[in-house]
Amino acid sequence: MLAPRLTSPVAISRPVLAPARRVHDVIRHRAALALRSRVAGDHAAERAGAIWGAEGERWFTPEDPIWRVHLDASMFLGGIRALLLQSLHPLAMAGVDQHSRYRDDPWGRLQQTSAYISTTTFGTTADAERLIARVRGMHRRVRGTADDGRAYAASDPHLLMWVHLAETESFLTCYQTYGASPLSAYDADRYVAQAGSIATRLGVIDPPQSVAELTAALEAFTPELASTPAARETLRFIAADPPMPLAVRPGYLTLVAGALGTLPAHARRLLGVRLLPGGAVPLRSAGQVGVGLIRWMLSDPMVRTDRRQDRSVQDGDRSVQDGVHEG
Repeated sequence: MLAPRLTSPVAISRPVLAPARRVHDVIRHRAALALRSRVAGDHAAERAGAIWGAEGERWFTPEDPIWRVHLDASMFLGGIRALLLQSLHPLAMAGVDQHSRYRDDPWGRLQQTSAYISTTTFGTTADAERLIARVRGMHRRVRGTADDGRAYAASDPHLLMWVHLAETESFLTCYQTYGASPLSAYDADRYVAQAGSIATRLGVIDPPQSVAELTAALEAFTPELASTPAARETLRFIAADPPMPLAVRPGYLTLVAGALGTLPAHARRLLGVRLLPGGAVPLRSAGQVGVGLIRWMLSDPMVRTDRRQDRSVQDGDRSVQDGVHEG
């Protein structure tokens, strides 16, 4: 008796997999749109068009390392890490605590501050200069007295330096840890210098020009850092009570874990985070999972669009740029 002819595995799998693929694509698309809306606002497409579609000279090009870093999904972790690190300077944190609405409108703050990075990195020189002038004007109005009685001003070059250092080192560290392809030592130095060229226009005096200078400048700030109630409240707000539905918190917390896993040990201690020896390793592993989830969402072809010079990146990646500054 002849054996029955078997249908090829390919013939079987295609009809079976097609519905699953459609479900997968729908879920990914909805997740990508939700992410873009949260990070870049309800008018993300219009904002992106204004930045990417404007004609004119730009400070940087797709070949510059600042493009590679600021377009990568690791910026989501870098932004969280930068906020946690910045919170450890009592005067910088006092300005945020007393003048920012980050607790009442965290997404609005994120969208505003993210626009700074996208405009100054990818926008035209004219648009970037206008935005920097506006931010400098805002900084001049932010002043007050910290809980310890010391006066502060957001326009103080020393505090501006701290914010710049914390952001630059956080973005670079998270890119080198979680990025698609780490920068060479040469390009890492170039990234620090390029980030510094923007900071100079904002009021930072003599920012670092290399990774070695960045590390030394951060270490010089160590005696000024402290564990304050405001800093610990920042961690609690970010990690324990984030403004998002319970269903998406597990994925979000992998990003928080990844950010904490790359912080210096002394910074974690000041935030009240105590780890056993080797405890940062599983946190960084969680971060890899989180970055993978972000990349999966941003791989949605329905929000992908080709850009100039044959660079293809996602609309959602624009919201990475739209994701972390202002200080």
